[in-house]
Amino acid sequence: MEIKELILKDKVIVIVRRIYGDTLLRLAEAMCEGDVHLMELTFDQSNPDCITATGESITTLKARFGDVMRFGAGTVLTAEQVVAAKQAGCEYIISPNVSEAVIRCSKENGLVSIPGAMTATEILNAHDCGADFVKLFPAGYLGTSYVKDIRAPISHVKLLATGGIKEENFGDFLKAGCVGAGISGRLTDKTCIAEGNFAELSRRARAMRAIADEN
Repeated sequence: MEIKELILKDKVIVIVRRIYGDTLLRLAEAMCEGDVHLMELTFDQSNPDCITATGESITTLKARFGDVMRFGAGTVLTAEQVVAAKQAGCEYIISPNVSEAVIRCSKENGLVSIPGAMTATEILNAHDCGADFVKLFPAGYLGTSYVKDIRAPISHVKLLATGGIKEENFGDFLKAGCVGAGISGRLTDKTCIAEGNFAELSRRARAMRAIADEN
């Protein structure tokens, strides 16, 4: 399935930050068991070796789970990071901001572009630059009323809600017009990971999947 079609179908992208090695593999397995098939691996911009660290994680995950999961890179700020992500096996590029250079480089490399935006101006700038989706951030803070107001004049832009999405509000954002969501805290909970309670993360993933399927 084309990655854009899969995002529209699955509606859930788990956002993974600063998790590596065996812990990352266990998390990916937990997401598979929870029927979540899209994972974003973020570049840790505070790490000068982030391109190597994230690239190696993506390559490892793709080799292990590539038949059941599709991977993207997140917090992508430069064209160099876009190219590195593609070389590692990513299919979609997610950014916290609207960078025409990153969007253009993503599209030129055959990758799905998902920049982050908040205002109507930012959202339309991203769309006009060629973005396939726009990550609305911080969605949890902005709320569903904001989504409805934004979508009234620009309903042609596909929005992914990100930031503060959980079981209690995910369905509301879908009903408000978002086509999916990027979810971090609930699916990568540090306490669960520290306790080795990956079964709980799988349970939460299944709950998100049920909400996505119902909406």
